[in-house]
Amino acid sequence: MLLPDTVGTGGDSHTRFPVGISFPAGSGLVAFAAALGVMPLDMPESVKVRFHGEMQPGITLRDLVHAIPYQAIQDGHLTVAKEGKKNIFSGRILEIEGLEHLTCEQAFELSDASAERSAAGCTIELSEDSVSDYLKSNIVMLKWMIGQGYGDARTIERRIAHMENWLSNPHLIKADKDASYAAEIDIDMSALKEPILCAPNDPDDARLLSECQGENIDEVFIGSCMTNIGHFRAAGKLLDKHEGQLPTKLWVVPPTRMDEAQLTAEGYYSIYGKVGARTEMPGCSLCMGNQARVADDCTVVSTSTRNFPNRLGKGANVFLASAELAAVSSIMGKLPTNEEYQEYMSQVNATAADTYRYLEFDKLESYSKAADEVEMGDGYWPTLKKLQENM
Repeated sequence: MLLPDTVGTGGDSHTRFPVGISFPAGSGLVAFAAALGVMPLDMPESVKVRFHGEMQPGITLRDLVHAIPYQAIQDGHLTVAKEGKKNIFSGRILEIEGLEHLTCEQAFELSDASAERSAAGCTIELSEDSVSDYLKSNIVMLKWMIGQGYGDARTIERRIAHMENWLSNPHLIKADKDASYAAEIDIDMSALKEPILCAPNDPDDARLLSECQGENIDEVFIGSCMTNIGHFRAAGKLLDKHEGQLPTKLWVVPPTRMDEAQLTAEGYYSIYGKVGARTEMPGCSLCMGNQARVADDCTVVSTSTRNFPNRLGKGANVFLASAELAAVSSIMGKLPTNEEYQEYMSQVNATAADTYRYLEFDKLESYSKAADEVEMGDGYWPTLKKLQENM
């Protein structure tokens, strides 16, 4: 239901919009904003994060997420030690550029992780095509929701009208060329040739895979809001090549029921079952730390948002990594070398176009057909008329 260049809030620290900007807040302030349509805010400074160069083979978006704290450490903007802690991101806004080609689903992986940087908010410069595709897909999804009886239909209709109005005259706000920042961090993707993990148990402790390789792994978690359907396909394709049971305990938990349904239809749940993975109801699962738990004192590779002490399990040592590296670790029972990892990733790279497809509801017949049968009501037409009069 997101609209470009709008400001929002939410009661979860990971309410981080991939379009526009959001400022997570406590439940009282969120309720205040919902009731009055405004919220008090001291506008913070920004930190510019600029990506350039070409992504290298085997490098994933999660590695770019971790490249931000990694580069900040190299530049002296971030320290891992708690005593005299330095964190240039704390309380500021991350403004990310250089990745305009990303889909909004991909961009969310970057904006979501701004919570782990202790940032107040995050914006990502995306292309109009990326945002347009996102809205077109979501319009179909919202119409499908109306057809399924979701309420309040008038609220959903008003949001559809706003989306269609933007699509009729697309425009995105961009940073001023002479804007000033608290700091500017440049990340050369051409120089990033191996995955980056966050070591136990601090999401700021970003390290290259070569610094962590060989560590024995007991359990692996692929899930949380940092994942999308493409990650589960990639993991499934890697797992499908494995014979027998895994040497690790693997948890597979898609973030949404729609992902679960599509992965089941494509046969990936059969693959997870074949290798003995534990699948849970879509949602937060291990990432919340108050639902399922890993074994005490085990070592884990996780795609979750954060790896604070005891969050996933009592005494657990948790490495944060991409779904692809997590899958490889579940197969090998250890963190691989970069050479071993790249050998596995060559299988994924060969079918990348099929693997990293996202749920585009306007291209899924079951959703688009149902959406076509929905007639807009009182919430839609007055809103659209008013918006068009004000253009």
